[in-house]
Amino acid sequence: MNRTVPLLQNEPLAQTETRVEGLNDWYRQHAARAVLEQVLTRPASGQIALVSSFGVESVVLLHLVSVIRRDTPVLFLDTEMLFAETLAYQTELAKFLKLSDVRVIKASEALLSRQDLDKTLHQSNPDACCDLRKTKPLADALRGFDGWITGRKRFHGGRRTEIDFFEAEPGTGRIKINPLAYWTRDDIQTYIEENRLPRHPLVATGYTSVGCMPCTSPTGKHEDPRAGRWRKFEKTECGIHFENGRAIQTGALA
Repeated sequence: MNRTVPLLQNEPLAQTETRVEGLNDWYRQHAARAVLEQVLTRPASGQIALVSSFGVESVVLLHLVSVIRRDTPVLFLDTEMLFAETLAYQTELAKFLKLSDVRVIKASEALLSRQDLDKTLHQSNPDACCDLRKTKPLADALRGFDGWITGRKRFHGGRRTEIDFFEAEPGTGRIKINPLAYWTRDDIQTYIEENRLPRHPLVATGYTSVGCMPCTSPTGKHEDPRAGRWRKFEKTECGIHFENGRAIQTGALA
């Protein structure tokens, strides 16, 4: 199949949603690489970034992007509360994959000083902490991009069970791309093993999902992969995805 569907145009939301439906219909039987090639190599796609946590599963998408176009902007949110292992892994992986445009995104020091000087906000209001350290910095970093690639997958559960390859992001004018939407946990493991990719060092100690150090714990053998996130709160996601231009607290970075 040589036909491609233009990904992004300046148009009303209703037309964007129609275009997204067409993209999803066309690429439904395609593999993740075909989706990535569409958005990273076609001029009609506009400016696209990959947002990555450099977490447990991140190496798969980072590797695919490095093979297709390693100068793709990669946005890495450093909340300044991450595990030391994550920071080391980010540096190691970027070098290993020869990624040439990794951008480390942080909240402004002025905002941190005003709103969370003693770094205890996560204890009383984790949603506010995520908004300060993740949502707002990412929203600023994504300005100027037409779309962004996420690592979300249906098997993660919650709102993710119905995600598709392409989504219109209301209120922002951007399109989100989820190339691994239909991958399973076994698919992730197989890809990592077959391509001999470095694993996040915390995997060996029982972590199946890794976020900020104070809000992440290892998971049990039969627990959901994200069960170790925000255990003491009725919260399952950090809120960096958007609906109607506003952050939602049930959609997160993979």
